[in-house]
Amino acid sequence: MDSRRVLKVFLPAVFIVVGLVIIIGLNAVGAENRIKERAILNINGRPLYVEIASTPEQRQKGLMFRKHLGENEGMLFVFEKEKILSFWMKDTYIPLSIAFIDKNGVIVNIFDMKPFSLKPVVSTLKCKYALEVNRGFFRRCGVEVGDKIDLNGIYR
Repeated sequence: MDSRRVLKVFLPAVFIVVGLVIIIGLNAVGAENRIKERAILNINGRPLYVEIASTPEQRQKGLMFRKHLGENEGMLFVFEKEKILSFWMKDTYIPLSIAFIDKNGVIVNIFDMKPFSLKPVVSTLKCKYALEVNRGFFRRCGVEVGDKIDLNGIYR
């Protein structure tokens, strides 16, 4: 095969592959960029100011090494897809409560967690979100398993 024919056959294929890689890459970046860094959630009529952990690095660090969390503050962990979630309290000074939340915003579980505990706290069903707050926040706000949280405000 001469070089002109090779170029004529393979050059369009190269452009198609490069185009697909660019489109797939932009979609992946776009999905992550649609999530805000901070948001205000309405928890039974009470505002909750949350930091959003949506990258693997942010989710891994979470609230580790923090010594204080405001009364109406928390961290919302956002995952790409629903799965069984597992959290621990390594290097976490603050006593926390965690709610595991499914893709529709329904609370599946609520657990209290002890500072520095290495014991995993695991959702009983597949979830897309986890919300950490000061221990007792959910109880004080009357939040229970089965309640729904509107999470639309976390997206741009």
